[in-house]
Amino acid sequence: MKIPNAAHTSRPWRIHALAPDFRLEDVWALPTPGGPDDLALLVRQMSSGEGRFSGATRTLFALRWKIGELLGWDQPGTGIGARVRTLRDRLPADLRDASPGPDFRAVPFTSVYLTDNEWAAEMANRTVHTVMHIGWVPDQAGGYRGQMAVLVKPNGLFGKAYMAAIRPFRHLIVDPALVRMIGRGWRMRAGDRSAG
Repeated sequence: MKIPNAAHTSRPWRIHALAPDFRLEDVWALPTPGGPDDLALLVRQMSSGEGRFSGATRTLFALRWKIGELLGWDQPGTGIGARVRTLRDRLPADLRDASPGPDFRAVPFTSVYLTDNEWAAEMANRTVHTVMHIGWVPDQAGGYRGQMAVLVKPNGLFGKAYMAAIRPFRHLIVDPALVRMIGRGWRMRAGDRSAG
């Protein structure tokens, strides 16, 4: 479920110092109950490309990728290392020298850094430079869960207009579907862990 931005801004995440020029778009509580050291399991799940959207969400993504292809929004020259510099260039030595985290199999994100309680990945195209930040936080039941924050840096007026146009679709359809898909994957992995 969507939660207040303060759930992200009030925590001492490393991303705050690395992306002060990005706007916090929204924050979501992930249905991923676990223990204090389970962030690595969530990172593995999210980067593996497991799970599929269905219905309206799949249609919206197909439409977005088709429009992007026709208008050249996602061409190689519009992404990380071309139109924008990677956030890895901003990392302090301790994060730069550590593994950034896994490569993604199914989506155009690139890991920036991974610690014991947070993970950041980025993507860019002609419209926006986006950071997906996953934090591992205590929950109200005495355990831990994931928390996803989306940070954006729109590309000029066009990028701002694009973000404003897709905001209702993200909040009402895409992000809730993503959160549900993450939860389904987590429950399946939990079943696999308890069976093994």
